[in-house]
Amino acid sequence: MAFPTETVYGLGANAEDPGAVARVFEVKGRPPSHPLIVHIGGAEQLGNSVEDVPETARLLAERFWPGPLTLVLRRGRRVPLEATGGLETVAVRVPDHPVALALLSAFGGGVAAPSANRFGSVSPTTASHVRVELGDAVDFVLDGGPCEVGVESTIVDATGDVPSVLRPGGVTREDLEAVLGFPLAVPSTSRVRVPGQHPSHYAPRARVVLVELEKLVVEAELAQELGHRVGVFLPPAIGGASVKVHAAVEIPDSMAAYARGLYGFLRELDQRGCDLIFASLPMEAGLGLAIANRLRRASGPRPSD
Repeated sequence: MAFPTETVYGLGANAEDPGAVARVFEVKGRPPSHPLIVHIGGAEQLGNSVEDVPETARLLAERFWPGPLTLVLRRGRRVPLEATGGLETVAVRVPDHPVALALLSAFGGGVAAPSANRFGSVSPTTASHVRVELGDAVDFVLDGGPCEVGVESTIVDATGDVPSVLRPGGVTREDLEAVLGFPLAVPSTSRVRVPGQHPSHYAPRARVVLVELEKLVVEAELAQELGHRVGVFLPPAIGGASVKVHAAVEIPDSMAAYARGLYGFLRELDQRGCDLIFASLPMEAGLGLAIANRLRRASGPRPSD
């Protein structure tokens, strides 16, 4: 079953049922070594999924749950290794969406749920995206409307003495640091495997090409002249410019609006038949850090390369 969260739509299964978890991996085509996030109905349920909760994790949970923050903690015995990719850590969060919370309340336990799409492709932010992507492989899709945040949750490793951001997302690094009172590292690699670390991820069918802002229009138009069907993300600095390409989308001024629309923009340019999508990275502050992370992954080397 697929259901909405404030970030993206998730493909859910009973987190304590190895068979149900295996079905999620099968539907997505996801490697079994890639852990899932366990969604729970409230922080009071943490003890069902984790071994212990450090004070730092408690502080972050109190401030940001329900919300787009995932905490990596020591795995509790009730969570099977199938859900954690064989790791002794588990990623847990409380989603901030009324449909998701109602589902979790009715179920009464943890729901393991990656994004409801094929592994490595663009995450779904509407129920129709799920149906287009997964079709009849999903029995039910709960339609909760468009996702409000639009990019996945921030993942924080809270297992060590000093937490670190393993995946930037809907809660900004600056917000985390304001609560904790010290700076957080955002390492490019980590000893803990978490969702979203694959070199190619969040990728449309079209190839995503990242270029510097001042070269964006020139490079996009050159590729069009060379016979490609080019799509381009036009940031506010050059929005409204006449660009001689197959298709263009204008990026909003607001980073929150950009994050909310990011995956929809990628899908739109796919649907319009583009084979290349040119974009420049935003400033990597606030939600810009998460957007830049998704664009880098979307442009990463694919298995066929």
